[in-house]
Amino acid sequence: MNELQQLGRLVGTWSVTGGASGTTTFEWLDGGHFLVQRGTLVHEGHEVRMTEMIGYEHPFGGERGTEVKSRVYDADGNTLDYVYELDGDELTIWGGSKGSPAYFKGSFSDGGNRLAGDWVWPGGGYQATMVRV
Repeated sequence: MNELQQLGRLVGTWSVTGGASGTTTFEWLDGGHFLVQRGTLVHEGHEVRMTEMIGYEHPFGGERGTEVKSRVYDADGNTLDYVYELDGDELTIWGGSKGSPAYFKGSFSDGGNRLAGDWVWPGGGYQATMVRV
């Protein structure tokens, strides 16, 4: 099973609490090559509506990449790039590229129905918890 397929444990709807709160849903895009996240969260009083495409890059005429990457598109016109890394029950989401000073690091528990951790970036961060609903 490749790393993207392992992220299938995110499929479903989640209640998000902590520094951001709301609901987010993960589902497979037809064909099973991309995981899609759609959510509405409130962070510091601002509503963030977003869609994220998660998968391996496979550019026109090129080889498929080896890292699970994503791009978030939000209703404010922002695009944010991430790299997903799953090791057992520990999920790291790197902001931009692996090793970045901006990242989420959390652990699955409760049979995979809870993911808790911290978003960290230079000068800030917050705790976040997702519980499957």
